[in-house]
Amino acid sequence: MNQPENLESHGRHIILDYVGYTPQQEDDGNWILGIMREVIANSTATEVHSHVTQFDGSTSPLGFAAVVVLDESHLSAHCYSELGWLAIDCFTCGSADTESIVQELTDILQKQIPTLKATQRKTVERFLHD
Repeated sequence: MNQPENLESHGRHIILDYVGYTPQQEDDGNWILGIMREVIANSTATEVHSHVTQFDGSTSPLGFAAVVVLDESHLSAHCYSELGWLAIDCFTCGSADTESIVQELTDILQKQIPTLKATQRKTVERFLHD
C-alpha cells in the first residue's frame, strides 16, 4: 500500500538487524536491557515497564528478548547470541525522537561490540493521519 503524500505522521518506527553479536557477559540480556533503559532515560521518552527473558537454548537458540515499554510505545531487542544475531525495534509517537534513541543505542553497542555489523535498517512513519 502506498502512503498518500498529504498525510502526516505522529510516530516513527525503526528496525535494525545486526550480525556479529557476541555476548559481553553471561547474563547479556540484562546487560542489554540496562543499556536500553539508560538510553531511554537520556531521551524525552517515558519508561513505564521493562523486562528481559533469557533463552537457555532448550527450545530456541541461546539468547534473549528484552523490552522497554514506553508511554510513547516501545524499544525492544531480540537476540540469538549463539548465531550472532541481534534485532532492535524502536517505535515512538509524539515528540519522542526515535532517531536519537536508536543512534545512542547503536553507538554504545558498536563501541562495546566492535564485531557488530548492521545488515538492515528500515524506518516507517506511523500513525498516519490528515
